[in-house]
Amino acid sequence: MTVVDVHTHMLTLDWIALLQQHGGVYDVKPTRAGQNSIWKDGAPFMTLMPGMWDYEERIAAMDRAKVDVAIVSLTCPNCFFGDRAVSLKAAKIVNDSMAEQARARPDRIGWLASIPWQYPDDAKAELARCVKAGAVGVMQLANEAGAELTDETFAPVWAEIDRLGLPVLIHPGTPPGMKDMHLGEFGLVPPIGFMIDTTLAFSRMIFSGFLDKYPNVKLIAAHGGATLPYLAGRLDRCHEMIPACSSVIKDKPSEYLKRIWYDTVVYDQGALEMCIAVAGSADRVLYGSDYPHNIGDMEGCLARVDALPAAQAKRVRGGAARDLFGL
Repeated sequence: MTVVDVHTHMLTLDWIALLQQHGGVYDVKPTRAGQNSIWKDGAPFMTLMPGMWDYEERIAAMDRAKVDVAIVSLTCPNCFFGDRAVSLKAAKIVNDSMAEQARARPDRIGWLASIPWQYPDDAKAELARCVKAGAVGVMQLANEAGAELTDETFAPVWAEIDRLGLPVLIHPGTPPGMKDMHLGEFGLVPPIGFMIDTTLAFSRMIFSGFLDKYPNVKLIAAHGGATLPYLAGRLDRCHEMIPACSSVIKDKPSEYLKRIWYDTVVYDQGALEMCIAVAGSADRVLYGSDYPHNIGDMEGCLARVDALPAAQAKRVRGGAARDLFGL
């Protein structure tokens, strides 16, 4: 059974250099523990690992873990920094690298396009270029430099993705208000801040009717949907009892949770099983590892998938991803 990793990252040293030069609120420097990291608002949120730009190391890690195909994407802050020219350059640097690697290793590497959403005309042009170059979907952060994904500014880009029927991995970034929440303390951005970001983004998309407006967009919620599976019943109860929560949508939020996809980056067997239950089917859950982040875990995430009933494991290992991405 082919194993397809849908949540796994790559970048380039040129992208890091561009971020260092034009990052603005972002900085690249060591933590007190000596780990070179990307920072925002005085807090480190991403440790830079050599596997992020070394494809030979990546393939070796995949071979050890028995992962066949990696659909790579750029992690946060993606290309959402600098001015218009810098943002487009950041996207092109990484998109070109991923396209090149996919051409060199077509049986091992697929990729998701990064596009400068804050400049819709540029975003649509870069999307078209990337699709022509072989991108199988799109990478987007759960907030756009603080703006919500449902903001009308991004409507032209969503409309084009909807027309193309592309999968979109919604990956968290640093959440708005992280400084006020003191997420720098104890390194709380990855364990808590990222989960807040994803949960808010999808809750807004559900309650606003976004999923009805763009029915052909195939959304993948990173990290097993963050806290959404655990909150499904609460979302339904609030939809029933709070008028604002039912002002746009009539179906229960839990029904919308069955219309999105999830990855397996949850680190707990019970959480994975809950995710499948909320998704309604193993066809909506896709193997992901978060490699090569320092908390990524190819072997562990796959072991939890293999502990599922055989029919579910087959779909989650790669069958559902092959259908979704047309592999």
